Amino acid sequence: MKMPVHLNALRAFEASARHQSFSAAAAELNVTPAAVGQLVRSLEDWVGTPLFHRSSSGRVRLVATEIAENALPDIRAGFDRLTLGLERLKEVEGGGVLTVTVSPAFAAKWLLPRIESFHAAWPDMDVRLDTNLRAVDFVAQRIDIGVRYGPGNWPGLQAEKLMGEEVYPVCSPNLLNDSARLQTLNDLAGETLIHDLSMDNHRDFPTWAVWVQKAGFTNIATSRGMKINNSAAVLQAAIDGQGVALARSVMAHDDVAAGRLVRLFPQIRFESALAYYVVYRPSCANLPRLKAFRDWLFEIVAL
Repeated sequence: MKMPVHLNALRAFEASARHQSFSAAAAELNVTPAAVGQLVRSLEDWVGTPLFHRSSSGRVRLVATEIAENALPDIRAGFDRLTLGLERLKEVEGGGVLTVTVSPAFAAKWLLPRIESFHAAWPDMDVRLDTNLRAVDFVAQRIDIGVRYGPGNWPGLQAEKLMGEEVYPVCSPNLLNDSARLQTLNDLAGETLIHDLSMDNHRDFPTWAVWVQKAGFTNIATSRGMKINNSAAVLQAAIDGQGVALARSVMAHDDVAAGRLVRLFPQIRFESALAYYVVYRPSCANLPRLKAFRDWLFEIVAL
């Protein structure tokens, strides 16, 4: 069977199906929506069947047909392999650009304070950080590797547990200058509680209500206080004396070690159900730059 002359038609079809929009596909591919539509029509002419459902007026509704849906996984896998092949053609041992995706808070509180040692070990490798709160498309955005926080399952990605964490209250040491303050758990009832909403939509994300219940107290109103949707900003508010934050140990480690924050009630141990995972596409596992960064991450955690 003769193959299509242009891979551009396949790219236009795949992007249109993924975005369910010619306009969004055109923005990704840096062409006009009309050009995307023409490419899709040329592919339909080649295969001899519609790839999207159409209304009676002939206008395309970007809902892929059953035949198209069945073909898309193989087409996407093919593009993934093609991208990997091109990466290997230009791969230079110990050099190149490594693209890493992490959350803004993880970058600020954990990765950036430690990244200098990676640069020292791999001076010819440039690192590009993608700090996005939402999960990114590793193929479309050319991501090599990432660190994600969650239960450990992300479709299409290999996930290796990097580190777990505890959850505990922290505050500025200045709040403890008053010797009568924060001596018992009951004292939390008189403090401003700082809530981390960065993963508020995840049922296993630790909250003040869960921590207080774990501690065996029921007379503390955990719904009140300051609510912030960035873990680094939560810690900064606590450093600035705005209240008591429920901290994640990985994020708070350096601030506690430096004395900018004090851990409260260390006798209460609460392990989070979520953890940090190194994630990457299985097909890219042997890329030298990916292996270098992955191995460095695990070496740093083991120190």
